[in-house]
Amino acid sequence: MTGALAGKRAVVTGGTRGIGRAIAEALTAAGAAVSVCARGAAGVAEARGRFAHAAICDLAEGDAVRHYIGEAAAALGGIEILVNNASGFGASDDEAGWAASLAVDVMASVRASRAAVPHIAAAGGGSILHISSISGLRPSPRTPPYGAAKAALVHYTQSQAVALAKQGIRVNCIAPGSIEFPGGSWERRRLAGDPLYARVLAGIPFGRLGTPEEVAEVALFLVSPAARWVTGQTIAVDGGQMLT
Repeated sequence: MTGALAGKRAVVTGGTRGIGRAIAEALTAAGAAVSVCARGAAGVAEARGRFAHAAICDLAEGDAVRHYIGEAAAALGGIEILVNNASGFGASDDEAGWAASLAVDVMASVRASRAAVPHIAAAGGGSILHISSISGLRPSPRTPPYGAAKAALVHYTQSQAVALAKQGIRVNCIAPGSIEFPGGSWERRRLAGDPLYARVLAGIPFGRLGTPEEVAEVALFLVSPAARWVTGQTIAVDGGQMLT
């Protein structure tokens, strides 16, 4: 899809590593000017050499999210695309786990959307994409807060799609399965010999975990003009993991 997003301006939260990084790179390759944010200073510093704009942002803080979206819009000259990718990865079924998932997976997506919508509408319309998880599409006994927060994003996608259609803004969602990348949680589990890795691997029909790039290619389609009549949808990108 080279050139499919020429002249477009995109924001990717949590865009310095993993799925977010792959999406930011795919959007850039398609011609978009991209801003990314993350908490880690080292990742942001490296991203500044690869993307049009990068900034440090603690997405659990409401004021920080609003400030970042405004800064990104100013740096890019506007926004047509918002990708809410960041996750607090709240796994433990306790106050800390629930607080992390709700603050980042849910509320950062809500706050970033609220801040970005006026810019997207002013540009004549565009696209919002949420990154959920297959954990939000079925019971998640191992990570209840994470699964519940990701399920909330699926519902929020539908509500936003209806509410924003008249402003020319499409809203969709991707639910990745188990994705492995350098430094990610699944790579750490594999290297540590965690039996959970083998159990998950055995449940994927293709016999391997997915890659960030495979999620990014679907993301690129959903925010591009090729998906101009697609809104309110959640697409699982899991290699058939939910089928077994």
